[in-house]
Amino acid sequence: MQSITRRWLRSSLLISALVLVLAEGLFLSFLYQDLYGGVENSILNRFSALTGRLQATGTAGDADGTANSRAQALRRAVEQFDEKDKFEFMLLDQSGAVLATASGMSNDNLAQGDDFYRALTSAAGVGQAIFRTRDGERVMAVTALVPYAAGQIAAMRLVTSLTVVDRQWWGMVWISAGVVLAALGLMLWSGLFFIRSIVRPLGQVEATARRIAGGDLQTRLPDTRYNDEIGRLCRTINEMAEHLTETERMKNEFISSVSHELRTPLTSIKGWVETIGALRDPGDPNYRKGLEVIGAEADRLYGMVEELLDFSRLQNGIRLDCQVLDLVAEATDAALFLEGRLQQEGLRLVYEEPPEPYPVWADPARLRQVFVNVLDNAVKYSPPGGSIFLTLTRTPSTVTVAVRDQGRGIPPEDLDKVRQKFFKGRNAVRGSGIGLAVVDSIVTALGGTTRIASTLGQGTTVSITLPLYHPGQEHLHEPI
Repeated sequence: MQSITRRWLRSSLLISALVLVLAEGLFLSFLYQDLYGGVENSILNRFSALTGRLQATGTAGDADGTANSRAQALRRAVEQFDEKDKFEFMLLDQSGAVLATASGMSNDNLAQGDDFYRALTSAAGVGQAIFRTRDGERVMAVTALVPYAAGQIAAMRLVTSLTVVDRQWWGMVWISAGVVLAALGLMLWSGLFFIRSIVRPLGQVEATARRIAGGDLQTRLPDTRYNDEIGRLCRTINEMAEHLTETERMKNEFISSVSHELRTPLTSIKGWVETIGALRDPGDPNYRKGLEVIGAEADRLYGMVEELLDFSRLQNGIRLDCQVLDLVAEATDAALFLEGRLQQEGLRLVYEEPPEPYPVWADPARLRQVFVNVLDNAVKYSPPGGSIFLTLTRTPSTVTVAVRDQGRGIPPEDLDKVRQKFFKGRNAVRGSGIGLAVVDSIVTALGGTTRIASTLGQGTTVSITLPLYHPGQEHLHEPI
């Protein structure tokens, strides 16, 4: 049995059952009072009528005569009692012995009850008892003490059969018990049906999630017709599987791309090492050319490894050593750093340095890394003889650095993905494909934003926006 079902049985169904049992108990209690209390009240009403008649019997001047008159009145009431088919009317003396009965004979079968003794000890002078006769019949006996002197008569007693009332009582007990059991059964059936509608999809979700965790990224949950939490969970699991599949694909492409990028300089280095090893004359032109190629390819390998290490550090969390910097000076230094490469590639940098400083709160090494990565991408994607535009603008609260190239551009379907780790678009050239992911992570850590706009065949613009420095900003961004 599923744990959700057990919890429901222990909590919801148990509480509902207790409520129904409590309601059943209250109903039966009220029903008992109504049925058996109604019989007792009917007898007490008859006693009240007799007591009223006794009060008007006799004269105040002759006490003994009055008592005798009342005794005679009670005996006549017993003799003339017209409900003998329903009640046995008795007159009792001070010891509880029967003096007269409506049936005309002393019925020892009705003498077991202790109602007379209860009447003697009751403040109201009334006692009631329910008992079984020797014949096995349940009866109710009610005794009321005579409030006035009536000779030897001390109490009046009415006894009636409870056979009809018992039949009504047990009929209602069984009917109400059947209703309670039917209600519990309906609650159990509907509850289990509802719980099963939750447990079954959750079981499918669990099995699917386990297969996904085991590496089966192609498994999917079936579409559900319900637009509830379960349906949304199923769709979320499917979306997660899609994202994991895409991430796995990009990771494999990334590994393949990095392997290729590493293999190219390594092949070149290995080839030139073998060539140099075969040369006997250090003055040979190929000797110097080989050393230059090995040095350049080693620098290229070093740059790629540093990029990978930086990305790994950003993924695992690094600390930023921030300080107040002039963004204009940092951008200018990055442009000067790439000046030699721009000339080598036959590119022109269009940059007009703003006359005033733009202060920002940033880590100088990481900010330099952002500028170099963005400018390096612009160089890689610019055609020979093209121009790269570096523009700095500011607002009262932010400063934006925009780098625009005249390259091939980024397809619209790839534009939202180029900042994802491992992603390389269809128009990508050499590189690991994590440069923009590193840039976006650093800019986000500095409290800024990165935006990329591109048009196929016309070029790409990468805009980096950072907040202008203001006193107290040191405490706004915790190091990561």
